[in-house]
Formats: sequence, C-alpha cells, structure tokens
Amino acid sequence: MSVKVKSMNFASLLICAVAALFSLGMIFFFGGGDWLVAVSSAVMTGFVTYVVSRYIIWRFVLYRIKPIYQLMLERDLSVGELAGHFKGNDIISNAGLDIAEWAGKKAAEIDRLKDMENYRKEFLGNVSHELKTPLFTLQGYVITLLDNGAGDPETNVRYLEKANKNIERLIAIVHDLEEISKLEMKVMNLEREQFDIVALAEETAESFNIQENENKIAIKVAGELPIYVFADRRRIEQVFVNLMSNSIKYGRKGGSTTVKFIDMFDKVMVEITDNGIGISKENLPRVFERFFRADTIRSQENGGTGLGLAIVKHIVEAHGENIVVRSELGKGTTFGFTLKKYL
Repeated sequence: MSVKVKSMNFASLLICAVAALFSLGMIFFFGGGDWLVAVSSAVMTGFVTYVVSRYIIWRFVLYRIKPIYQLMLERDLSVGELAGHFKGNDIISNAGLDIAEWAGKKAAEIDRLKDMENYRKEFLGNVSHELKTPLFTLQGYVITLLDNGAGDPETNVRYLEKANKNIERLIAIVHDLEEISKLEMKVMNLEREQFDIVALAEETAESFNIQENENKIAIKVAGELPIYVFADRRRIEQVFVNLMSNSIKYGRKGGSTTVKFIDMFDKVMVEITDNGIGISKENLPRVFERFFRADTIRSQENGGTGLGLAIVKHIVEAHGENIVVRSELGKGTTFGFTLKKYL
C-alpha cells in the first residue's frame, strides 16, 4: 500500500503517529504493561517527533525548491528569504501554485513573442510590397527618360509627372511609418488644449468639400452647438482627415458622409458614417492593422499608404480613449471615437 504525501503537515503527522505507536509498544512491553505510562510517553514522543520532523522537512523542502525559485525570480535567494515568502504556510501546496503561475506567465510570454515574430515578418513583407510598386514604376519612367525619352516633349513631361507622383507616394509611406513609430514608442508628446470639436470637424469637412473627388461625396457635420474638448487639436484634425479621406475613397458616387456628436456626460462620442461599400465581417477585426486593406484594388487606385487607420487608432489611444468600427457590406461604415469634454 502506498501513501501519497500531499503536505508537510500530513508528512509530519504520519511520522508522529509512527513514532508514537512505536514508543507505545516499546514502553508497554518493556515497562511492565503500565498503560498510563505508555500512553503518556507515546503522546510526548509523538509531539516532539512532530515538531522536529516538521522543522526538518521544512528546511529540507526549502533547500530543494531554492534553485527553482532562483530560476523563477532570476536572482540569488537565501533560505531565510524563501522562508519569509511562505510565512509558515504549507510549502508544497503554495510552491505548486507559484510554479503553475510562473509557468503560465512564461507560456503566455512565449506565445506573445511568437505573435510578435509573426507580426514582424508580416510587417516587413507588407513594407517591401508597398515600397516595391512605386519604386519599380518610378524606375521604369526614369529608364525611359534616360534612353532619350519617348521622343515627344509632352510625353516626357507626362512621364516626369507620373514619376513625381510615385515619389510623393514613397514620401507618404515613409512619413506615415515614422509617424506610427513615434506614436507606438510614445515619444510624441500630446499638446492638449481646449477647442471646439464641432468647429474643427466643419473646417476639415469644408476642406474636403471644396476639393474635387471622383465619387462626388459630400461631407456633412450634424452639430450646431459648440462642444469643447481637451485634446491635441492638430492630432484630432489628423484623425478627421484620415477618416473623412477613407469615406471618400470607399464611398459610393454621389454618396455622403455624416459627422455627428453624442453627449456622454464627461465625454463626447464622435461618429463618422458613410454609405459606401462597407467592410465584411471577416475583415472588420483587422481594419486597424498596418497596411491592411479590405479593398486592395481600390486602395491602390487611390494611392493610400494603408497606415491611416493604424495612425488614427494610436492617436485616439494616446489620448486614453477608444475607437470602434461597425460596418455592413454594401451599406456603409461608421467609425466612432471618444474624447474628454472640457468642463
């Protein structure tokens, strides 16, 4: 028969019982059969054995698990420090819980590192893909011009204009990469100030409405009363520009984009809604990823960098707020973010 030792107390009690029974037997048989003397001696022997055995087991277990805790804590550790960690509690049970917790954290860290490695590989692949297209196109125009051009001055000028357009796209990609890197590293300090969020939305919408866009999409701001917020005005303008630009790129011809404001006591929810092509359910969770595009062909035609929504998310989160998206394929998309009101 095997006995499973689950705790130090159980082990000490087991040794105590064996010692007491042994003492009882020895005194009873060799002491003339006096039960009172035998039982008293057995109790005393059991008590002493319990105290001594528990201390010995305690010290033994501490020495045995010390290397494990040094590995877990990544530093040298004395037996006294380890004893203080348990504070008289059962070592075996508590050590098991500590090790299980440490193992869980290490497993989570390994999973996170694997995810980061996969993300790094995907990111590098996306960057190389985004840079490759304008670079190769630019190279084609330059080679043609170096080979005495197309023979027609007007064609040469057109080639130069197209080459310049690809250079501008490269500059935009590099600028957005630099921007998002600063936001992720939190080296960009926000210059918070009080301003009217409705007025800022109207100014941004007006700049888009006076521009020519193929889809002829009108941007309307549904807000009359001023709503003052405390945020970085330039950064929030950048959020508006990216979200409104997106609504134009993926909108329907003759469609519309509406900006509205929802009072949330100490905060305001800003919603930008379009009636464009929408985003499918499987793509919706990925819209804020770098370089992710739900409609690749249309994105390439419009010349976006694929970093706009990622930058928007970082700016909003840098303010300690949240941004959400809801969409239905073929019916449109709504982006909503919160800002703290200036009270």
